[in-house]
Amino acid sequence: MGGGKEDKCDYKSKRNELVLKMLIDKVLAGLALTAFSPIMLVAAAGIKISSKGPIFYKAKRMGKDRKPLTIYKFRTMRVGADKEGAITSIYDKRIFAWGNFLRETKIDELPQLVNILQGNMSIVGPRPEDMDIVNKYYTEEEMRTLSVLPGLACPGSIYNYTHGDLYLKNDSTEEIYVKEFLHIKLSMDLYYLEHWSLGYDLNIIIRTIRAIFMSVFSNKRLDYPLEYKKIFETVHGKTNGNKNNK
Repeated sequence: MGGGKEDKCDYKSKRNELVLKMLIDKVLAGLALTAFSPIMLVAAAGIKISSKGPIFYKAKRMGKDRKPLTIYKFRTMRVGADKEGAITSIYDKRIFAWGNFLRETKIDELPQLVNILQGNMSIVGPRPEDMDIVNKYYTEEEMRTLSVLPGLACPGSIYNYTHGDLYLKNDSTEEIYVKEFLHIKLSMDLYYLEHWSLGYDLNIIIRTIRAIFMSVFSNKRLDYPLEYKKIFETVHGKTNGNKNNK
């Protein structure tokens, strides 16, 4: 379902841009860690007060070239909750109250700035997926999303912010996630790979910040992301309205 193959990105001709992307990742990650350090300290203190267990959660994910990757997150669920399922619903009872706030504001993802400094993640790139889900459900085409460094932000994650709540509120979370959400998200990430540029990365960063801000402070349902429209516009029209009218 990857769209726009006629404009497929030639990465070999963009080596200089890719090197610059790596440098930008390191600089921005370092600046962001410094700027957000007070918020991260408050987040850590809240976890310690709210729930017994470690402050950080080390999640096993599939990294570039199908190599195992450990990503860092602020812990938002009770200890051992990951053994009960890889996918988290929006009303998941495993999440403690302070953890829910961290997830809604995406503060729980800030420790992945360390992953970026380590060189195993990027600011923009397909979100790292659970290894079992990759091995069980990815198609051969979708495996192409593992040819680049995973990232903090991507078209698929924007779609998760704007419409993920429609799919992740049932008990059969993994089944619904795979059937209704996963392949759409990966199609959008394939579109990103086929059209990559530094300007496109900047566009995604701006749209991600806006989507997070709107999801936290507004009840208005955001429209489908640009990539979704380009791939599926012949099937779906625009979706607007209030989040409460689902």
